[in-house]
Amino acid sequence: MEETERREVLLVVHPDRDATRPAAREVAARLAEAGIRLRVLDEDVRELIKPDGAGAPCMVVGPESEPAAGTELVLVLGGDGTLLRAAELARPAGVPLLGVNLGRVGFLTEADSDALTDTVHRVVERRYRVEQRMTIDVTVSMNGDLVARTWALNEASVEKSTRERILDALIEVDGRPVSSFGCDGVLCATPTGSTAYAFSAGGPVIWPEVEALLVVPSNAHAMFSRPLVVSRSSVITVEVDPDGSPAVLTCDGLRHLEVPPGARVQVVWGRVPVRLARLWDGPFTDRLVRKFSLPVKSWRERHAHSR
Repeated sequence: MEETERREVLLVVHPDRDATRPAAREVAARLAEAGIRLRVLDEDVRELIKPDGAGAPCMVVGPESEPAAGTELVLVLGGDGTLLRAAELARPAGVPLLGVNLGRVGFLTEADSDALTDTVHRVVERRYRVEQRMTIDVTVSMNGDLVARTWALNEASVEKSTRERILDALIEVDGRPVSSFGCDGVLCATPTGSTAYAFSAGGPVIWPEVEALLVVPSNAHAMFSRPLVVSRSSVITVEVDPDGSPAVLTCDGLRHLEVPPGARVQVVWGRVPVRLARLWDGPFTDRLVRKFSLPVKSWRERHAHSR
């Protein structure tokens, strides 16, 4: 007698959104109906799904116990911030992420809340493809000694620690100095992160399939402070002035480290990618236009009605 395949999905939700409760309950009910077991991260989420012992069953697994290991998918209900938090769990397990946007832009998410039913249906039938997104590995060293090690999917930002101070930074690429200046910070981003913080700081949009790293100075006091796009194999270093103020390293807006004067922050291509589940086959150009509501009609087309 053949053993029935055991399918499990880890559900990560944003617990503070009004839309989360009905969306989470619908997901749980439909997955349970399909025989797919559900994992959640804490009792609050389980209560969100099945109050007073009612509703679809689910198992609580703590973040410290590799909750994504052995699952086929991490399903995220929320915005990009929720998806980035879920990426911390999915990346070491090599499990793909699928985001349903309950926030605003939701650039990393794959579907909006009004397509929730169809999204779950596709998950049940495994009608999705998986693409790999480049990450960056980040280290902090002081006098040649390693101080900290972390990673990012979107960006690593080295920024001034207090509003009143200026960050004095030297940027190096492949061991060669490029420019030094006072600034609010320096962002080192992946192509995925080019539409996030780096974009708001004036950086270019890089298509995800382009294997490159992006360096974006933030409010730099310098004649040459343009964004740089370098090879995936390049090594980017941001050195904090030994006689200047300390800095703060932030990765994906989640992981924060203090960077003392004289420390060096090194950014390289990440060895472990993040896997994203995709439901639709449209090109990145269409996603860009849709998420940013870009005008794609010509000037004549847009103003024809005024004639």
